[in-house]
Amino acid sequence: MAAWFVLVVPLIVMFFALFMERVEDRLRHVAVQEDEVEEFLEKARPDEVRALYGHGIGRALELFRLRRLGGRAPRRPRRVRSRP
Repeated sequence: MAAWFVLVVPLIVMFFALFMERVEDRLRHVAVQEDEVEEFLEKARPDEVRALYGHGIGRALELFRLRRLGGRAPRRPRRVRSRP
């Protein structure tokens, strides 16, 4: 029984480490850089802060990058109130 334990535990740890390396690699590509967040917090406009609050850091940084690159962010259509 102890022999199985000595053989199986290192294999389980090795496979777990390989799995976590793959997860970390995917997160590294998706993660936001610290300097981007600092710049966003220093220079964000109100609509970008609303996007941060409503949709998260990904959408807010997307709007921020579009503005920095000179592109125009798509505007939301205005709501038209119907008369009763």
